[in-house]
Amino acid sequence: MTIRIVRLGSPRAEGEGLRIGTVRRPPRGVPKAEFAKRDFYDVWYPVLSPTQELVTEALHAESDKEWRAFVKKFKAEMAESDASKTLDLLAALSHSANFSVGCYCENEARCHRSVLRELLLVRGADVI
Repeated sequence: MTIRIVRLGSPRAEGEGLRIGTVRRPPRGVPKAEFAKRDFYDVWYPVLSPTQELVTEALHAESDKEWRAFVKKFKAEMAESDASKTLDLLAALSHSANFSVGCYCENEARCHRSVLRELLLVRGADVI
């Protein structure tokens, strides 16, 4: 069993399981009833999204130094109680269920989902 780290809106992989949207806002212009049908997510879970302030910082990070500053701040947010417990839970569930977590960003290397991947791996999650 595994966790997939995905781009929301991309076609689902066979056996992917439940798709969790770790984004601050739902997709624009998409009716709620169609989120899953259009391969965005089955469950919206913004607890694992950066705050709006950090989302803005990440979107404007042009240099590696600016990106590293975002990552440091986002990791601090993910160390807070609810987010940390959620990451622990997802890591444990990855050993008995298939599911995915994702964001809309095209480039995972400059997306908070790359940090989620790292944080889940550190917790012993099975991640594809």
